[in-house]
Amino acid sequence: MAPFPSSPDLILFNGTIATQNSRQPIVQAVAIGKDILMAVGRDDEVLCLAGAGTHKVDLGGRLVVPGFIDTHIHFYEWALKRQGVRLDDLTHLEGLLERLHESAAGRPTGQWIMGQGWNESDWTEPRMPTRDLLDRAAPHHPVLLWRCDLHLAVANSAALKLARIDAGTPDPAEGRIERDHAGEPTGILRELAINLVREVVTPPQEEQILEAFDDATKALHRRGVTGIHDVRLMADRDGARALGAFHKLDRDDRLALRTWVTLPGDHLADIISLGLQTGFGNDRLRIGHVKFFSDGGMGARTAWMIDPFTDAGRGMPLMDMADLADKVRRADDAGLSVMVHAVGDRANRELVNLFTELESRRSRSGRPRPFIPHRVEHMQMIRPEDADRLRHLNLALCVTPSNMVLDMNLIDRVVGAKAHWTYAFRRLIDTGAAVMFSSDCPVCDPAPLTAIHAAVTRQRADGTPVNGWHPQNRITAAEALRAYTATPAAVHRAAHIGMIVPGKKADLAVVSENVLSIRPESIPDARVEMTLFDGRIVYRKF
Repeated sequence: MAPFPSSPDLILFNGTIATQNSRQPIVQAVAIGKDILMAVGRDDEVLCLAGAGTHKVDLGGRLVVPGFIDTHIHFYEWALKRQGVRLDDLTHLEGLLERLHESAAGRPTGQWIMGQGWNESDWTEPRMPTRDLLDRAAPHHPVLLWRCDLHLAVANSAALKLARIDAGTPDPAEGRIERDHAGEPTGILRELAINLVREVVTPPQEEQILEAFDDATKALHRRGVTGIHDVRLMADRDGARALGAFHKLDRDDRLALRTWVTLPGDHLADIISLGLQTGFGNDRLRIGHVKFFSDGGMGARTAWMIDPFTDAGRGMPLMDMADLADKVRRADDAGLSVMVHAVGDRANRELVNLFTELESRRSRSGRPRPFIPHRVEHMQMIRPEDADRLRHLNLALCVTPSNMVLDMNLIDRVVGAKAHWTYAFRRLIDTGAAVMFSSDCPVCDPAPLTAIHAAVTRQRADGTPVNGWHPQNRITAAEALRAYTATPAAVHRAAHIGMIVPGKKADLAVVSENVLSIRPESIPDARVEMTLFDGRIVYRKF
């Protein structure tokens, strides 16, 4: 570490600085030298450190928190999809078709049209698009449009033809091609069936990826995010391109996010043979967890359930559990940490069983726990008796409050009375497990303040439902803030971030309102007004 300068480069003062340090939880000012926090304390204690060249920023009472860490974001996909058709703000199917038609009108014939974000469960009429409808809106372009949850997509006839999907195409393993009464594909593709189309789309060039990463990084800075875990999709083929782009940005000193890059579980043997381990890297770029999937999603009805959905079956496992257990053991033995996607209550029960057995095996063998804990991603629906068993496991849990807002209507409809077992943030935190927050972007907007509001109120931004959705699972704003800052830093042994104390990296977010003390329903009015990364102001609005 470079020595501190003789005086700070920057002092932020007259603020409410939530340090996440229990010994000194709130201070007024912070001094920054180069990329390091030099001092915190009262205004008079810190301002007296200023030298002739110190820049001072009067916070005007604003809240300062550690830079937010989004522990589950599909950054590579989001960065590139930002260049596609936006579909997350629609209220009906006709709007999707109109937007698709407008996009087609401005493109050369034959050029791919991609988009993501539609959510039929919140439309005035919850009806999914089909190939026939897309054909009418864009007859001369191949089209692939992902649902908001990325577990389902719809393609038009031109895209299906390029992918050679027809009535005779078998469903891929862990995927489903929806068909009409005559056996013809409807265009709706679930889980790995989507990859049949993805594989015929021309991959982006390196410069396009780098430009997209730069643009997406700026968008995260506007939301106060300074750290991410870039997570692979199932059967991912873009992991090498993503890691290569991050590496180039880091090598060229252009990487302005603390980044953990996850690795695809279907390449476990290669990962082990290369000697890679979770946590390898530097203070900006590190190897993350190895990603596996146990099931799909609620919207696609592929979440693996104990009881049937009200309008479908019990979903589907996306891996054989014995095979998954073997891979987790092999990774654990090699010093690799895993993350496993689990949405349905059956999937989460199976994972609790799997990690309980792993813990027992480790106890019998005397092997140490991994340096960085294994993770379960989403844990959307878990029964109380299974949640209680988490108390005995060394697991970190990554959940997504903003996705709860997207799913309220859907879950009430397809899960019914058991909906109170979903998005059970209070119950999960009370187990003592390390609970981290994320956006699952591009499933949800990567705005931590939006997620904090959702977790604290269990309401949409408009205040509905009035008393909160299953309000017994509300948490406090302080707990939500820790889930975006100190907890993920501690879980991943990132001792240089996550708290505002001397010696740590100067990654900070400045918020217009004190979300720790204002009325929870007012949190949506709060805005990130400044973000610092490595001591540099990378975004400012005051």
